[in-house]
Amino acid sequence: MQTNRSELRKQCMTILYQIEVYDTNNIPYTVDDVIKEVSVIDNEFVKDVVYGVITYKESIDELANKYLDSWTIDRLGNTDKAILRMGIFELLYTGTPDIVAINEAIELAKVYSDDKVRKMINGVLDKIYHNKQV
Repeated sequence: MQTNRSELRKQCMTILYQIEVYDTNNIPYTVDDVIKEVSVIDNEFVKDVVYGVITYKESIDELANKYLDSWTIDRLGNTDKAILRMGIFELLYTGTPDIVAINEAIELAKVYSDDKVRKMINGVLDKIYHNKQV
């Protein structure tokens, strides 16, 4: 079964959301088990994004906080955190074209975040993109 990247990103968002809930509530888990719960297929892209976000979470959050005006990432909802972290990860640590990484995050935010948070995510990713170019 062929799944497009947008659908795979939705799975990544769901997995990262679930991991955030487990971490917040001190529920034991393995990342591979959470991936298997959500993703019906074994997919390297999903694993790369999920493990990448987990690996770089501290630096991703630090960068997000730098560009969130009067906010911090821990004030965002779990879904919003997952979307923003994925977007930043794809922008900085993958070969995904920058415009695609930003657009995919915004498309998820249009569906799963409110308008204010969507604009916030867009703003952070835009600032990271423009400062990355320097």
